[in-house]
Amino acid sequence: MDKPLQRTGHNIDGVVSPRRAPHRGQLTDARFARPPYGKLDGRLRGHVRKPITATRPTAASLPTPQRARLATLPRPQPAEHASLPKPQPSFTSTRPNLPTVAPVATRARHDKKTGRIRRLLATIRTKKFAARAGIVTGLVLLACVGWIGWKAFHATSKVFGSNSSLLGFLSPTPLKCESSGRCNILLAGNSADDPGHDGANLTDSIMVISLDMKNKTAFMLSVPRDLYVNIPGNGYSKINATYPDGQAQGFSQTGYAKGGMGLLEKTVSESFGIPISNYALVDYSALKEAVNAVGGISVNIQSDDPRGLYDPSIDYATHGPLVKLTNGTHTITGEQALDLARARGDAYGSYGFSASDFERTQNQRLMVLALKSKVASSSTLANPIKLGELFDAIGNNIHTDLTAGNVRRLYDLFKGVPNADIKSVGLNKVTLSGQQNVNLLANYATPTHESALIPSAGVGNYSQIQLYLKQLTSSNPVVREAANVVVLNGGNTTGLASAEGQVLTAKGMDVSATGDAPSAQASNAIIDNSTGKAPATLSALKTLFGVSTATTNAALTAKYPHAQFIVVLGTSQQMPTLPTSSP
Repeated sequence: MDKPLQRTGHNIDGVVSPRRAPHRGQLTDARFARPPYGKLDGRLRGHVRKPITATRPTAASLPTPQRARLATLPRPQPAEHASLPKPQPSFTSTRPNLPTVAPVATRARHDKKTGRIRRLLATIRTKKFAARAGIVTGLVLLACVGWIGWKAFHATSKVFGSNSSLLGFLSPTPLKCESSGRCNILLAGNSADDPGHDGANLTDSIMVISLDMKNKTAFMLSVPRDLYVNIPGNGYSKINATYPDGQAQGFSQTGYAKGGMGLLEKTVSESFGIPISNYALVDYSALKEAVNAVGGISVNIQSDDPRGLYDPSIDYATHGPLVKLTNGTHTITGEQALDLARARGDAYGSYGFSASDFERTQNQRLMVLALKSKVASSSTLANPIKLGELFDAIGNNIHTDLTAGNVRRLYDLFKGVPNADIKSVGLNKVTLSGQQNVNLLANYATPTHESALIPSAGVGNYSQIQLYLKQLTSSNPVVREAANVVVLNGGNTTGLASAEGQVLTAKGMDVSATGDAPSAQASNAIIDNSTGKAPATLSALKTLFGVSTATTNAALTAKYPHAQFIVVLGTSQQMPTLPTSSP
């Protein structure tokens, strides 16, 4: 019977120990000693294995030859002892083909090489993942750009016609009004997209957007839909009927667009004394869809009523009141914006609409500015979904004679104009000729007993309105001041005050009265009641009439309390040459 395989170990001196030390953590207590290898059958029952005790051999316990050899070995110092590599156990076995343990240095080199390979593979995998992620991201971005481009192309074709090109947005085209330094664009809104709406083709919203090319400023002027005007070729009617009249008669005239918008351009231009360069006709759905596309707009309601705005007319989409908003800032949806654009508080129980239709047009201008700010915000421009919906809103609901290049030109000119530099004006409670809160319109009952509005100067008399618009649009400081001037004749030439009044009117001044002076005087005089609010006008009057110093006159000031300047002409003043046109 073969003897069991005997395992030998090494101690730190390299000498074979008589008994192998126990493994780390091995219990040496006899109570926990493991039984010998093999099954515990009946033959081994009752056998108790002796506990294994590890005894470190000493020099005295070694044989004499080995003890002598040990004495000749150098004793290592503590530092060197700490640096010695840990001895590896070596087993002698009769089993064939047992693997040998590689030296420590060889294994270190192998581990280092393996680590480099692993890091290289990890880098390659990371780069592959980054490349794939980049490709996927690029494809997603390309898809978004393509989708937005298709939406823009689709909207462009609808708004500017099938012959228009999306590339027009990349190439700005000058506007035909740029040579004058100001462009006046007519903006009209109707309910043609709502076939169930009575009078769907009536333009219940009319606005003039005037752009100053040089100073990069603008103003928005609302034209009341009930304004009683003389529609060329159709007689007097409310201005909101101009568009359907032009459509019905197929209006076509040089200098104006064809159809209803062309007739509306001519009516506004002749009545208000301002040229119209382009137009845009907007369905009411454009406002609702555009506001929804940008996620709502913020409006600041500041009603005269402390409760805010309320119009109990039924909104058939929500089945609630048309408008119910407290004073303050609100974020409103597209449906709420459309309701606010329509409401004028004429239903029983309404409050907050003290100016009726003027309040409605003011709210319309307020929402246009709020929508402009939201469209230009980064939250909209960086969102492809919002841009796509915005293009849909434009393409489905706007018609214009502007080209894609014109629109790009307008965008380049005014993309940086803040809302504070865009005035919102109406025709009531304006500042004119030094007077504040002047109403340029008055209530009127038409021959057919309809309620309407007319110029406060009388039916068909737009002199004050035209003066106010000149004050807004002119770059001439005298015209912008539009000072109220009274001219009195203190000389011997008949009709002198009336003639000089025409000269001053042509220069942009508001000549409110002419007549005879209380007494004759030899030289001209200027009475200044402007309190320094019209310096350009005072300088022009001094130059025109040869007066070096202005004076005061309590009696004349009391007779003409609204006059900023009273010009008294002396006997030395000659009859002027009458102007042929106004500025």
